[in-house]
Amino acid sequence: MVTFIDTSAFLAVLNSDDEYHLPAKKFWIKSIETDISLITTNYVLVETAALLQARIGLEALEVFHDDVVPLVSIHWIDEAMHNVSMAALLTARRRQLSLVDCASFECMRRRGIRRAFTLDTHFREQGFQCFPDEAPSS
Repeated sequence: MVTFIDTSAFLAVLNSDDEYHLPAKKFWIKSIETDISLITTNYVLVETAALLQARIGLEALEVFHDDVVPLVSIHWIDEAMHNVSMAALLTARRRQLSLVDCASFECMRRRGIRRAFTLDTHFREQGFQCFPDEAPSS
């Protein structure tokens, strides 16, 4: 089963101080050990890398790059999808919504993905099924 993985999930898995670290790590391990295929976008990777470096440090970024990213399929956002995502963001007129979120939603819709490994409530608002179950609700 294909599941989209968002920045919030990557951060929770890699940061032992995150309040959702244990359920996120449990879901990460389950996805690696079962038939759950994880996919993300290059935008999520850039956002995650920047936040890991700023919040935790370069060692965490190195672990992410060397050990985590190779286990995930990457959908590369092209110019056309970027433009659609930017239009969605500007139409939504919501400050807390990001371009990365909108690109993630567009990727998921185009690929028919209904499940997200995320702690970001925007995914649930968009109608996606979110994991882990302990994730915050809207």
